Amino acid sequence: MKKAATRRLLAPVAGWVLALADVQDPVFATATMGPGFAIQPTDGRVVAPVSGRVTVVAATKHAVGLVTASGLEVLVHMGIDTVDLNGAPFVCHVQVGDTIQAGEVLAEMDLAALQRAQKLATVIVVVTNGQTVLDDLIVAATDQMVTAKTAVATAVLAVTPVPGAQAVTSTTAASDVELESEFESESESKSKSKSKPNSTSKYAHLATAIVTNVGGPGNINSVIHCITRLRFYLKDEHCAQDAVIANLDGVIDVAKAGGQYQVVIGPAVNEVYDAVMAQLGPAFADMTAGTPTAATTQAAGAPTETDAPTGWLPRLRHGMSQVIGVMTAAMIPVIGILAGSGILKGILAALTGFHVLTVTSGTYMVLNAVADATFYFLPVVLGFTAAKKLGSDPIVLAIVGAILIYPSLMTAAGHATTAQITFFGVPTHLMSYAASVFPMIVAAWLGVSVERGLKRVIPLYLRSVFVPILEALILSVIVLVVIGPLITMISKGLASGILAIYNFSPALSGLVIGGLYQTMVIFGLHWGIIPIVINDIATNGHSYLNAILSITMVVQGGAVLAVFLKSKNKPLKEISLAAAISAFCGVTEPALYGVNLKYKRVFVVASIASGLGGLLTGLLHVNNYALSGSLIGFPAFITPGVGIGPNFYGYLISHYGTLLIATILVYLFGFSDKMLPAPSATAK
Repeated sequence: MKKAATRRLLAPVAGWVLALADVQDPVFATATMGPGFAIQPTDGRVVAPVSGRVTVVAATKHAVGLVTASGLEVLVHMGIDTVDLNGAPFVCHVQVGDTIQAGEVLAEMDLAALQRAQKLATVIVVVTNGQTVLDDLIVAATDQMVTAKTAVATAVLAVTPVPGAQAVTSTTAASDVELESEFESESESKSKSKSKPNSTSKYAHLATAIVTNVGGPGNINSVIHCITRLRFYLKDEHCAQDAVIANLDGVIDVAKAGGQYQVVIGPAVNEVYDAVMAQLGPAFADMTAGTPTAATTQAAGAPTETDAPTGWLPRLRHGMSQVIGVMTAAMIPVIGILAGSGILKGILAALTGFHVLTVTSGTYMVLNAVADATFYFLPVVLGFTAAKKLGSDPIVLAIVGAILIYPSLMTAAGHATTAQITFFGVPTHLMSYAASVFPMIVAAWLGVSVERGLKRVIPLYLRSVFVPILEALILSVIVLVVIGPLITMISKGLASGILAIYNFSPALSGLVIGGLYQTMVIFGLHWGIIPIVINDIATNGHSYLNAILSITMVVQGGAVLAVFLKSKNKPLKEISLAAAISAFCGVTEPALYGVNLKYKRVFVVASIASGLGGLLTGLLHVNNYALSGSLIGFPAFITPGVGIGPNFYGYLISHYGTLLIATILVYLFGFSDKMLPAPSATAK
C-alpha cells in the first residue's frame, strides 16, 4: 500500500492557535473555504506557511494565495471583516507570480490600527482545494501560544496520485486564474462580465432572489464584493429576509458586520456579483465600480468614519452596546451550566426551607458546592472566555480572575475592619468579586493593550516568563485599586439614594429599584444594596427592600418565558426555558446574559415591567423575612408567628401579577424571531 505523503504548514504569525471552528466568521468556521487553522496574533509580521508560488494578492491586501509544488492551494487571510478598511492596516511584500519559501515574510499587519477599527486581527490559513488533494489536515497545536514559523499542522495528501509536479502546475493554472478573479476589483469584474454573458445569465435567478429579499433595489445604497461574499449597504437591514436568503441555492450564509449586509457566496461570488449588477443597472455600477474607497462608500451612503456616532448620548449608547455585546459573548459558553446551577440552588433552597436537609449535613454541603462553584469561580471562567473574545491572553486573564477571589482577599473583604487596606500606600477598599462580570470584562479589554506594551519593552527571550506574570499583576492591581473602589463608591451612593427614596415612599422606591436593579447587577453596582438587606433582616427580622429585589428576578424569568413561548427557534427555546426556571429559583444570570441582554429590546421591556412590579410591591407593602426570594423563595414571605396571611397574599399578587405583566409585555412588544441572526451554514 502506498504511504500517503505529508506536508507541514507553519504558523504564519506569532500568537494563540485556534481551531477553525473557533474563528468568529461562519464562512471559515464551518470549513466552507476548506480545512485549516487560525491564530490570534500577538505580532503583526506575517510569514508564508508553505513554500510555493504566489497566485493571489487581494486588492485590499488582506489575503494572499499560494500554490505549492504538490498542488496545495493555501490561502492566508488576515483579519476578519477587514475588506472595508481598504488595505490601510496591511503592507504586502509579495506580488502575483513571486516564488516564496516557507517562513519568508508575506505581509505586515498594523494590530493597533485593527484594534482602533474594532476588527479582529485573526490570521486564518485554509487549504482551499482540500476536498480534492487532502485525505486529512491534522492541526496539532490548538489552544496554545506559538511563535511564527512553528509547525502547526500536517497536510496528509490524498493517497490517490494527483498529477505530477508539472501536471499540478498546469492544472492549477486555471484554478489560479479563477482564484485571482475572486480578489479582483469590482470594475475589473464588471468589464470581464461583458465577455461572460453565459455566466451572468446562469446566476440571474439567484441574483433576482437575493435582490428581492434584501428589500429590492430601492433598499440598496450600494454593493461591493470581496473573496467570498457580496457586501450590501442597505437603507434598512430589517427589510432583508435573512432566513430566506441564507437558504437559497448558491448562498452559504448571511452575516452582518461593519454596517454591511453580507451574503456569503463562495468561489462564484464574481459571477453572482455580475448578475446582481446587471439587474441593478448602470447607476449602481457607476456607484460601486472599482475597489471601494472612503469617497465611493460615502457617496453611496455607506457608513464611514464620518458616520460614527457624534454627540455624547449616541457615543454612550454605542459604547454601552459594545460593552453588552462583549459581556453576552463572553457569558454564552457558561450559560448552560449557570442555568443548571441556578435550578439546583433553587431545589436546595426548597429542601432546606421544608427542613428536608440542614445546611450542616454532608449531602447539603456537597450539593451546594456543585451548585455554587460556577458562581463563585465565575471571574476565572469569564476571564478565559472574555480574553478569547477580545484577543488578550486567556490563561493570564483566568489567573487574574483567580487573584480577585483569592481566599485571604475575599475574607478581608467580608469584614469592615479589614476591607480597607493600602497597596504601596494607596488606600484601597476590597470588595467581593465572586459572581462578578463587569470587572473581568474591563480587565480582558485592558489586557490587550497591557500585553502589547509589555512586549515592546521586554526582550523576546524573557517574554515567556515575565510578560504573563507582569500582565497579571498590572491587571489585578487596576481592578483591585481602581475599578473595585470605584464600583464600591458608586454603589454606596446609589444605595443611599435608594434608601432615601424608600423612606420617602415605598411605592416610588419600588418603581425605581425594580426598574434599575438588574442594570446595577450588570455593572456590579448592586453590592451596595445587599448589605442593607442583610442588615434589615439581621436587625429587624424583615426587609421590604428584599421583596422588591425578588420581583426583579421574577421579571427576568418572565421575559425569557415569553421568548420561549413566542420563538420557533429550537435552541433558543431550550435555553430560554432553562433560564426561566433558573430565574424563578433566584438566579438571573442565564436569563440576563443568555437571552435578555443579547436581544436588547427584551431587556428594556423587562426593565419597564420590573419597575411596574416594584411599584405594585411597594403599594402592597410586601415584606420579606429571609435572605431568599423569587418564586422558589415563597416561604420567606410567610410572616413568622402569624403564618399565611395578608403579607403572603401580597406576595402572590405582586409576584405572579408581575410575572404575567412581564411575560405579556415581552411577548407583545419585546421579542420577535426577526431579531435572530440568519441560520448558519452548519445548521443548513
